Amino acid sequence: MALPLQVLSASLLLLIAVPDIYATVHHGVHHAVGSRAHHRIVLPKHHRPKFKPGPWKQAHATFYEGGPGSFGGACGYDDVVKEGYGLDSTAAVSNVLFNTGQACGACFEIKCINSPQWCKPGQQSLFVTATNQCPPNYYESSDNGGWCNEPREHFDLAEPAFLKIAQYKGGIVPVQYRRVPCKKQGGIRFTITGNPYFNQVLVWNVGGAGDVVSLQVKGNKNLKWTQMKRSWGQKWETDAMLVGESLTFRVRASDGRYSTAWHIAPKNWQFGQTYEGKNFK
Repeated sequence: MALPLQVLSASLLLLIAVPDIYATVHHGVHHAVGSRAHHRIVLPKHHRPKFKPGPWKQAHATFYEGGPGSFGGACGYDDVVKEGYGLDSTAAVSNVLFNTGQACGACFEIKCINSPQWCKPGQQSLFVTATNQCPPNYYESSDNGGWCNEPREHFDLAEPAFLKIAQYKGGIVPVQYRRVPCKKQGGIRFTITGNPYFNQVLVWNVGGAGDVVSLQVKGNKNLKWTQMKRSWGQKWETDAMLVGESLTFRVRASDGRYSTAWHIAPKNWQFGQTYEGKNFK
């Protein structure tokens, strides 16, 4: 409905007479129209910087043999080859690094050092993902067999990974290592297992920091945002009723960044299926 001419005229006069009461917000800066005052609005930070390599540290490395299913036990990964980690880039880490499963999914750069007899020439780097725990052996001295005893920082590598940087006969070699960003193909994967009254979700193929510190789930109807509990490694659990709802997952990595996978599991999702969400870069 058109405004009366008198109202329009009054509005124009008000704009001319009192310009400071009108303002615009553009790119986070508050501009007072017709005024010399400029007030900056501090907007909340929604994005944290990308995960960057950490400092170099000293450790040792050994190797162990096994198949794809034997390298993910303590982290909950079912098959490190099928899940994209690979035997040539897989490591079990000592208790100090494992941190009760927190390290699962974290990526490391490793170099063999200070052992010309056993280190392969060229000082090439090995990039591995922590997919298992190297348990302590308190029956052996930490410098003679108990390589993964506290407080040692140690990598027990899959044999194909170890042979990239050191000779087989070396057995145990000194290394330097640092945390690095994980580079993954595709999105974060969520594999749902269990039953209607007890649900487990394995989170894998995580980029960026790689390790997950929090997992939340939300449905499209009755299920509000629900914090899941770490079961072991990167398997998370809840007894909330998930069946019959379209599911959204929210992952928080150790660097504080979040990734929300909206409605990736449809209402008719099935146990044993894997669903894919957005990954960290």
